Amino acid sequence: MFENIRLSFQGIWSHKMRSFLTMLGIIIGIAAIIAIVSTIQGTNEQIKENLIGSGENTVEVSLYQGEWEYEMEYSGIPEGVPLIADSVMQEIRDIEHVENVSSYLSRQDYNGVYYLNTGLSGGYVVGVDQSYFDTCNYIMRSGRGFCQSDYTEYRKVAILDANSSDALFQGEDPVGKTVEIQKEPYTVVGVVTKAKVFEPVINSIEDYYTYSQESAGSVYIPNTTWPTIYQYDEPQNVVVRVDSTDNMTAVGKSCADILNAYLSPKDDTIKYKAKDLLEQAQQIQELSSSTNTMLIWIAGISLIVGGIGVMNIMLVSVTERTQEIGLKKAIGARKGKILGQFLTEAAVLTSLGGILGVLAGTVLAQVISYITTTPVAISIPAAIISVLFSMAIGIVFGVFPSYKAANLNPIDALRHE
Repeated sequence: MFENIRLSFQGIWSHKMRSFLTMLGIIIGIAAIIAIVSTIQGTNEQIKENLIGSGENTVEVSLYQGEWEYEMEYSGIPEGVPLIADSVMQEIRDIEHVENVSSYLSRQDYNGVYYLNTGLSGGYVVGVDQSYFDTCNYIMRSGRGFCQSDYTEYRKVAILDANSSDALFQGEDPVGKTVEIQKEPYTVVGVVTKAKVFEPVINSIEDYYTYSQESAGSVYIPNTTWPTIYQYDEPQNVVVRVDSTDNMTAVGKSCADILNAYLSPKDDTIKYKAKDLLEQAQQIQELSSSTNTMLIWIAGISLIVGGIGVMNIMLVSVTERTQEIGLKKAIGARKGKILGQFLTEAAVLTSLGGILGVLAGTVLAQVISYITTTPVAISIPAAIISVLFSMAIGIVFGVFPSYKAANLNPIDALRHE
């Protein structure tokens, strides 16, 4: 085997230009596939990050009616949907891959939050438990968080996020000031912000409408004071932090299943569902991948063309080396030895083309990324598979020339001019 490989390199080196031109089809095909796959993977990762955010890994599980999130303010409190007990929360914590869990109540309020004459139109009021900010990866920017006595003593205190703070106070420090929520006074005790600020990459107007998540902001209050401004016994939502983005779908489904096991609604369309951003990302990825799959098939045609070129040059090589083959057979070389030599030469030739194609494809992917600002992610498995595939092409298209060489009559081969 090693002798065959050595002879293959020797033959390739002795006809450098011819060998390079033979490999060109393989190089172009592999380079095109590597560039396309790298762009697909980079785009898919960008889509995932744009929707989920960098390092968030949180899944929201909310009450739905059919395909739409249940609207408490319009539909009222649904029958047969109990409050989430501590034992149920513990069941959710025990799900594999769950790092933290929190329950919350949420309401988009268009005209109920004010500071003096400034309103928070379209902002959210969120009733949270003590683990909410840790679960959702918030940190205090100023002031303090909620303490246990805020819950037990039903204190009307509020925490703002950066958007609601800017909208209501326009640069002033809100800590210590009073906001009105549904005409009830709440003292602002702190301002929170995300521990990791992530901005989605927007390359087009379609991306803007797909990924833009701007809102007027949120005002957080202790969940024990929620009935003061809204309703008693409203069903809660749950947010779960997962250890890995890839586990979000499974954990979200398991959490929803646990919550649904305690439901007995009159309307059987009312169910808890996970807001599966990972699944949404996969759906968008599939839309773009269908076109890219066609591009890969087109690029694969050049590999077939390259394989035909390999077959052609190997037939020429057999013709050129007919006397050499006859001499080897005359001194006892078996058919398998001759067959193996030419198959190895074809495989080495296309493998070199595959390696050069991977290098060219990597460079091409970076050039495409620089020109179009499209993210790329070089796939090591794709590179390895491409080289192995190019080797397979050499073996497949080298079979006929190798078989022809192995079956030459030694007397006719030695008499060949």
